[in-house]
Amino acid sequence: MTEQLKSIMINENNDLYTIHTHAQGPTGSLPLTKEMLLHAPSGELFGLTQNVGMGWKPSRLKGKQYLLLSTQGGIRKEDGSPVALGYHTGHWEVGLLTQAAAEVITESGGVPFAGYVSDPCDGRSQGTEGMFDSLPYRNDAAIVFRRLIRSLPTRKGVLGVATCDKGLPAMMIALAGMHELPCVIVPGGVTLPPTEGEDAGKIQTIGARYANGELSLEDAADLGCRACATPGGGCQFLGTAATSQVVAEAMGMTVPHAALAPSGQPVWEEMARQSARAMMTLEEKGLRMKDILTEESIHNAMVVHAAFGGSTNLLLHIPAFAHAAGLPVPTVQDWIRVNKSVPRLVSVLPNGPEYHPTVRVFLAGGVPEVMLHLRRLGVLKENALTVTGETLGTVLDWWESSERRHKMRSLLMEMDGIDPDQVIMSPERAKERGLTSTVTFPMGNLAPEGSVIKSTAIDPTTVGEDGIYRHRGKAKVFTSEKAAITAIKNGGIVAGDVMALIGRGPSGTGMEETYQLTSALKHLPFGKYVSLITDARFSGVSTGACIGHVGPEALAGGPIGKLRDGDTIDIVVDRNSLEGTIHFLGDGDVVLTPDEGALVLAAREPHPELAADPRLPDDTKLWAALQAVSGGTWAGSVYDVERIIAVLEAGKKALAEQSV
Repeated sequence: MTEQLKSIMINENNDLYTIHTHAQGPTGSLPLTKEMLLHAPSGELFGLTQNVGMGWKPSRLKGKQYLLLSTQGGIRKEDGSPVALGYHTGHWEVGLLTQAAAEVITESGGVPFAGYVSDPCDGRSQGTEGMFDSLPYRNDAAIVFRRLIRSLPTRKGVLGVATCDKGLPAMMIALAGMHELPCVIVPGGVTLPPTEGEDAGKIQTIGARYANGELSLEDAADLGCRACATPGGGCQFLGTAATSQVVAEAMGMTVPHAALAPSGQPVWEEMARQSARAMMTLEEKGLRMKDILTEESIHNAMVVHAAFGGSTNLLLHIPAFAHAAGLPVPTVQDWIRVNKSVPRLVSVLPNGPEYHPTVRVFLAGGVPEVMLHLRRLGVLKENALTVTGETLGTVLDWWESSERRHKMRSLLMEMDGIDPDQVIMSPERAKERGLTSTVTFPMGNLAPEGSVIKSTAIDPTTVGEDGIYRHRGKAKVFTSEKAAITAIKNGGIVAGDVMALIGRGPSGTGMEETYQLTSALKHLPFGKYVSLITDARFSGVSTGACIGHVGPEALAGGPIGKLRDGDTIDIVVDRNSLEGTIHFLGDGDVVLTPDEGALVLAAREPHPELAADPRLPDDTKLWAALQAVSGGTWAGSVYDVERIIAVLEAGKKALAEQSV
């Protein structure tokens, strides 16, 4: 035996050869009936055998069976210390939620089952090839969740526990598709900010700030150590993870005041118990997912998204929820209409004007408190059902006079000295503070199908007194995120530049998220004077003059793929009317009209370095093709099975005709 093999096969267990070849098996007998043996599928009968084999008492097998799905990751000891790390804090503690819910089901006489599909961390994969799998993962996970649900045919309801950027949207898509089952979402909550330090969004800029002399090595190491101040929960800002929690509650998929609860704390754990009771109540009343997810609930999701100033990534996810539920998919025109009618009311990271962490939004009243203001504006559909079995209007009636509301808001003032009405504002106060509506969809000769910008998060010092952001500058074109961040770190980007990152949409990278660019621009002194346009997407924590989702994407023939260094680009975003344009105006001193610019672009060849990333996985290439056939990013990057089959059949027919 070699020393290497010896070191691997070393035996320190004295019981290694204590082996049994049979066992007595569980005591008792299965609660079978003649009817079951004659008519039940063999799978149901064998399922009972499996249940007692795992230790469930035969006498307790008759209860209704419920499935608990979660994105749990890592391995924790009972004291919370790590055995094996998870990908992120968001899924580190959610096992406690599933356990609390399971105990309620058991106490009621039910039989809980649990299954897991863990999820990646967009923060961990920023700037790496891991980002190529980020958005495609959502569709894959939703498929696996649905397969797990269908693979337990005896389940009477499903509880979905999830928290972060892709895991929670995946869970929501999966449950939205379970039309005939009662389902409830349990948001995994948020982590706390450090008492002294930086939040998890700002901390992702330590490399860029160090490179530009804004931060010392020692400070970077110290701040980085403390940014995730508690071990569980999603990031402290209203990014994609937190916005997804908010939207889940807005759609009625959670119990009231569930989104943004602090992970690991009693109020968070109690939410799981409340959710289990809600699921069982739905089952008793015969209410199903199709009763909860309606056109009214999708409308409410869009309205609450606007009021919170939520992540632009939800423009990819809310259409996917609607598609899964079999409902009309919101169009760009629907988003424009909602955002023009709904003011932003929440002051929170990363939007401001004051950068409150999400736990303060929870204490200020969270989603139901925002909805009270929206109710007074008349923009909510109060007849929408929630998983409590009651309408949204009834839930808001309860919230307005509840002890919970009074105590939570009082706690915020007592602990942090923060007036809850400065975190969640009335429309009148929000207007006085200068809060503007959430998103704008610029169009133009560079984005004929549209684009999106979180216009409310443009640095207000760069916006004119008329509320319009204007930037005409020379393009610096990049075909990789690595080259773009290198330019930022090495002085290749200066105030006044327009950065164009092209070929990073679905076909190029799986529509990667480019937060390392947007965060660097936010936290570097010259960054607010730089605009960014891309066919990729942004993190929910991104702010500034960053225009993404440009369509068509460069690799689908979009004009953005024909830009060159030195081209003149003109950007106009009206934060009041929510209208905007993004135009190419020529490549020299002569300024063209937008129509003339369109003709020049049409005659150009694509950028010579434009190509799909050579490291793009085959899985992601397949995802890109399938979602493109299904309507692309503006339809939610979904899989429309009927359209995909139709295209495949047409392709097969065309190939057959060619071979004749």
